[in-house]
Amino acid sequence: MEPKETIPILRIFDEDKARAFYVDYLGFTLDFEHRFEEGMPLYAQVSRGAVKLHLSEHHGDCTPGAAVRIGVHDLEALRQELASKPYRFSNPGIQEKPWGMKELATTDPFGNRLIFWE
Repeated sequence: MEPKETIPILRIFDEDKARAFYVDYLGFTLDFEHRFEEGMPLYAQVSRGAVKLHLSEHHGDCTPGAAVRIGVHDLEALRQELASKPYRFSNPGIQEKPWGMKELATTDPFGNRLIFWE
């Protein structure tokens, strides 16, 4: 078996807050939404470039507080893009790590951390 791809599942609790963070602020595209029926929890996929994330309101899928590392080519460009958006709950900066890597970390409204690195 040769693995094809990895797609993390992140727990969310509020569809509007998830859309504001992942789509409006981080610039992901909403690829699909699924509910078994009206009023049931949301399961969705967002993507940006090659990165895909699944967002789930289903309590059995995962727990909040996950961390996902996402490699990028131009971390400063991402920082500038995020700083230009009117999202009042996050304003991450770039940190130089002792091991020579640069990181920009932000936390979604549900306690999940996204760590962009270069």
